[in-house]
Amino acid sequence: MLDPAAPQLVVNSRTLYFSWLPADPDAVAALVPPGLCPRPDRQVFLNQYIVDDETQTSGFGAYSLTYLGVSLVGVDAPGGLNPGGWWSHYVASSRRVREYAAARGAPVLSGRTRIEVSGEDLLSETEIDGTTVIQARCRVGETGHVISSGHHRYFTRRDGQLLSSAYPFIAEPVSPFEIESVEFLQPGHPMYALRPANPLTIGFGYYSPRSSFAYPGGLTVHPVAAPEPARPVHQVPASLARSGLPSGS
Repeated sequence: MLDPAAPQLVVNSRTLYFSWLPADPDAVAALVPPGLCPRPDRQVFLNQYIVDDETQTSGFGAYSLTYLGVSLVGVDAPGGLNPGGWWSHYVASSRRVREYAAARGAPVLSGRTRIEVSGEDLLSETEIDGTTVIQARCRVGETGHVISSGHHRYFTRRDGQLLSSAYPFIAEPVSPFEIESVEFLQPGHPMYALRPANPLTIGFGYYSPRSSFAYPGGLTVHPVAAPEPARPVHQVPASLARSGLPSGS
């Protein structure tokens, strides 16, 4: 098993990353634990990516992965351009990656991600137990000269503590790029709570055939404010309550 405190590097993964507004904002908000605050619009994010060869990683080997979750307020990534995010589901094909991520508090599941590009058409699918649970279709163009870089900040929970870390990335997105559809195909799966609204409203997104990032070494404990002590409640005598007289009369 990889040391969960050790950093890991991934280069040139094929990555589809975007966000949307959900069909059930209350269900999305309910996934966020106390101590974190979802955005008012309850934005959901999804990252599907594939590492085709073991030479593209510092220790993970080849694998595919899908993670998704809820965008947060008040805990932006370094630079303030990208909101922090709570990981609600983390689907990895590699046992080594699942063990590493689980030790860091990620909500791991076993499954596979597929991304196929044919001309301008991109099809991505996330599969669990042989069943497709998420499917997205996009229109994609050619990789240009624009570089997207910065940090993401993701939160997990382990041993009753909220943990976070900043994940640096560099991506080469294609242009043009358009999300055509996003479908959650299994209503009985917990992921279904994150399904997009109709009509589909996209927040941000890109597809990059070459996206590199790092899992930083170590995690930061996120402080959670203690709840305020309950204020004493003035009790109205039962006889007054029955009489309809205001207390103090």
